[in-house]
Amino acid sequence: MPSPRTLAALPLAAAAVMAAAAAGAQTVPANPGPPLSRANLDTTCAPCRNFYQYANGGWMASNPIPAAFSSWSGFNELTERNNLVLKEVLEAAARDAETTPSADTRRLGRFYGTCMDSARTERDGIAPIAADLRRIDALRSRGDLQGYIGALHREGMGGLFGFGSSQDAKNSTRVIAEAGQGGLGLPDRDYYTRQDSATAKARDNYVQHVQRVLALAGEPAAQAAADAQRVLALETALAAASMSRVQMRDPNAQYHIMTVAALDAMAPGFSFATYLRDVGLPSITEMNVAQPDFFKAMGRELATRPVEDWKAYFRFRLVNGASSWLSTPFVAEGFRYTSGLTGAREMQPRWKRCLRMADNFLGDALGQAYVRVAYTPEAKAAMEDMLRNMRAVYAERIRAADWMSDSTKQAALEKLGTFNQKLGYPSVWQDYSRMSIATGPFIANVRAAGRYEEDRDRAKIGRPVDRNEWGMTAPTVNAYYNPAMNEIVFPAGRLQPPFFHPSYDVAANYGGIGGTIGHEMTHGFDDQGRQFDAQGNLREWWTAEDVRRFGERAQKVENQYNAYVVLDSMHVNGKLTMGENIADIGGMTIAYYAMEKALEGRPRELIDGFTPEQRFFLAYAQARRAVFRPQQLRLMVQTDPHSPNEFRVNGPLSNMPEFAAAFGCKQGDPMVRAEELRAKIW
Repeated sequence: MPSPRTLAALPLAAAAVMAAAAAGAQTVPANPGPPLSRANLDTTCAPCRNFYQYANGGWMASNPIPAAFSSWSGFNELTERNNLVLKEVLEAAARDAETTPSADTRRLGRFYGTCMDSARTERDGIAPIAADLRRIDALRSRGDLQGYIGALHREGMGGLFGFGSSQDAKNSTRVIAEAGQGGLGLPDRDYYTRQDSATAKARDNYVQHVQRVLALAGEPAAQAAADAQRVLALETALAAASMSRVQMRDPNAQYHIMTVAALDAMAPGFSFATYLRDVGLPSITEMNVAQPDFFKAMGRELATRPVEDWKAYFRFRLVNGASSWLSTPFVAEGFRYTSGLTGAREMQPRWKRCLRMADNFLGDALGQAYVRVAYTPEAKAAMEDMLRNMRAVYAERIRAADWMSDSTKQAALEKLGTFNQKLGYPSVWQDYSRMSIATGPFIANVRAAGRYEEDRDRAKIGRPVDRNEWGMTAPTVNAYYNPAMNEIVFPAGRLQPPFFHPSYDVAANYGGIGGTIGHEMTHGFDDQGRQFDAQGNLREWWTAEDVRRFGERAQKVENQYNAYVVLDSMHVNGKLTMGENIADIGGMTIAYYAMEKALEGRPRELIDGFTPEQRFFLAYAQARRAVFRPQQLRLMVQTDPHSPNEFRVNGPLSNMPEFAAAFGCKQGDPMVRAEELRAKIW
């Protein structure tokens, strides 16, 4: 392979990683390939005009979206490479499931093996859920509805609303019960109320989907058509009382500690006291009700809407939720519907769908095998060194913030100093000994895993917070900040080439992964994260004047992203994407100065003609390379708190004089925002 210091096309080395996994090797290949690719560039586009196009135009032109995907990106490339490693693990577990002495291997093998048993799935048809359908058919009264909802939740199937354990936002040491809105089949509540042609088309497609699913479940065509309209009307009533995604960005707006008696009085059509007894939690007397208006509407609908409407709703939810693991007609209808939303043209192969399920339900068992192959001690040490450096730079930036008072600075420094960082994989793996996985059918194993997870979640209520727990599995190609835990988390799946490797040059690593580190750190000080203190409690620890000054700067971020246009007419929602945009802008600034600090005393060599500063920005941009189908881009703009990838690159960089200096950009160039418009917080 070429040296990491050669800017050549990037090989993913999937075959080498698979061979290492199959042989039981403990490390990734010694030479991971170069971090940057000249083939990715579009040198016909000046970097000061559109840096995203300059850095990625070549890649976008030569990487059509695979038929089974709604988008394609560097993250997809890495995920696919990780999937090959995980596939080897799961196939070996399935072969050894009935002979292995390892209980976790047996669970993994049976779970994956029964999922892959397509012949049995075809033979069974709808039989695995026939008893559930009969239970719905037997519902006659509102009391029956009450009992059925409790049974769904007790069995780990959920439905209508969310319920489970949650860290108390204003007392971060304790775990409480929380109820939240849910029950919608369309991607967002606004899909039920907006009247533009694209949304109306999505709504019509959904009604057709409901009708087809109910017909597959045995309803006559006329009844299925009528029931589909009943389902839409019921969900529309729930949507009208649901909070928007923008409203839910305010953590105080979702904090309402209520007694169970008060909740029952507020929503008399549903008894939470009875529900809690049904799910095995009769001693709970209070909980957080995240969206009270939703539960008022839910209670009203349960009290007044005909029972037959609710039966149609639950019948559809049952069959639709199980359809991916039923016979071909159900699977095909599910894909027909979702492809209308995402634009994907082919279904993912069965092994990938089964792999995702294994990662969802047995992620720690799968993750242990993954990290033995893909995450080295050298990678962990390099990440720890980067994090130490970036913490030091962030502290310097906080001290230098001329808009922030000394008292708030001190509190911010305390919060930064208490960040808990989790790298690679959990220090304590989850114990699955109480999860019983049999030899089939697969839906029975999904139910068993769901019941296990539901029991595990409910058992947390009333106990101290477990700060060792992770919210992502080790192979996940992602990272996160949790404000209630005040922690930054980087799974091993994200800490891989071409984004990061101990052998890469400083600039490439700080651009490829340092921007993400800075991004997650900045979430602790974005418009949401800043409301949580060093201990993870939701409280106002800023002075009123600091809040005002922060708001002025955040408004510039909102204005900037509101102006970005997608698909000729759609605008990015600057309020919805506010936190992620602030994190991108702040994260890149922190990463840049951390890179400069890391380079002190080292040779500042050119690599393929690029300075370290130029390589830093190129690495960041190439890490964000992506192409989208129009349907997926439309869905993303309406529902995703992240801006489209082009704006995640050009947006932050156009605010940075450091970028302009690196590429010789001048005032008036598209990649240089005017000083009075420039967003600068950290």
